[in-house]
Amino acid sequence: MQRKQVRKVGVVLRPSTPELKEDYYRLVKIFNAHDIEVNIESISGGMIGVMGMEFDLLCKTSDALVTLGGDGTLISVARRSFKYGVPILGIYAGNLGFLADINLDELDTFLEGFSAGNYRIDERAILEAKFLQNDTEITTHAFNDIVLTRHSVLNMIDIETLVEGRALNTYYGDGVIVSTPTGSTAYNLSAGGPVLFPLTDVFCLTPICPHSLTQRPVVFPGEFAIEMKTPKEKALIILDGQDKYELESGKSIYIKLAKNKVKLIHKKEFNYFDVLKDKLRWGE
Repeated sequence: MQRKQVRKVGVVLRPSTPELKEDYYRLVKIFNAHDIEVNIESISGGMIGVMGMEFDLLCKTSDALVTLGGDGTLISVARRSFKYGVPILGIYAGNLGFLADINLDELDTFLEGFSAGNYRIDERAILEAKFLQNDTEITTHAFNDIVLTRHSVLNMIDIETLVEGRALNTYYGDGVIVSTPTGSTAYNLSAGGPVLFPLTDVFCLTPICPHSLTQRPVVFPGEFAIEMKTPKEKALIILDGQDKYELESGKSIYIKLAKNKVKLIHKKEFNYFDVLKDKLRWGE
């Protein structure tokens, strides 16, 4: 894809981590040394006592967004900034993540080759969901997964599921996970779902503790759309484990892959399978 020259970045810090202040100033110094201007998002700035910029304005005025924290921070920024199409660079403060693969010690070296195009941009699928709440249509996105689950822990839930308008299954259990390839190594994997290569145009549906052992995960082509509804009770919609909505009884949620994708900036040598081995300890 065509790469825009990066002259201005917007930074978002991991929430509730004021101890990142020193790391933020170090980050600014490194970017400035490469003639790249840095602005910070207002909530992050308030956390460390720095004047910041409202998030939507930050997205509109930045050539790239930079997250400092972990995968959770990057996932939140990916969902919130998706409509602006701004590429995201994840810098981890702590351990290597599935998404954030650069640490502050590597940043100066990475930026030395950045202006020369010595990096890559991965385009990853994101889920788009539509549903009614108080007779208002909500359209929202999830980078990892959308979970439809029971409203009360005392009961299991029936979830009628249709694919391209045709009946697929009625899931009876704790709920279902609809996952992107990026999210396949998160909750989906813990629930017995498959690992999907992150650059593929597919998504999967994995039942959570199903009452019947015949209900197994299903992988769908990216052009498919699914509809889910709970005819007997209310349900909870949880986006990326971070945002929550209520789905009324008898109402539907429609889920598909969004037309556009999330753009992640990586080192050229970034290898997904190396990360899998490191994080999941495959082969040990």
